Amino acid sequence: MLRDRINESVKEAMKAKDAARLSALRMITAALKDREIASRVEPGGGGPLADEQIFQVLQKMIKQREDSAAQYRQGKRADLADKEEAEIAVCLEFLPKGMDAAETEAAVKAVIAEVGATSIKDMGKVMGALKTKYPGRMDFGKANAVVKGVLTAG
Repeated sequence: MLRDRINESVKEAMKAKDAARLSALRMITAALKDREIASRVEPGGGGPLADEQIFQVLQKMIKQREDSAAQYRQGKRADLADKEEAEIAVCLEFLPKGMDAAETEAAVKAVIAEVGATSIKDMGKVMGALKTKYPGRMDFGKANAVVKGVLTAG
């Protein structure tokens, strides 16, 4: 389970006295704990997060850090941007290999055929199926544009 890998990495970072990595890993575990607590109020919620939910948390954290790093670079704060980018690298270790543009397009076309989407009105159905089939592997912002392109061209 992914959660076990993260916990094992925390122990390894502690033994290696790698403060920067340990800080990023603790930040990840705190975000996962927050998500677990928040899910307790949802129907059927509670308990440990599934790997797909952990992927979502990690992707959100990566997006936040990318935005922060860009702002730090604009503000001429390379030291803080480097710290954010190091945290991104730690988060990426736990995500499956991402899909490139060609793989994303092929997956989008397959899902469109699978759900029988014919127009832009079916966008939500297609995106929902993609999020179910490819959690943690697909950049859904980019996939959204591909879906729009395929559905409006077809």
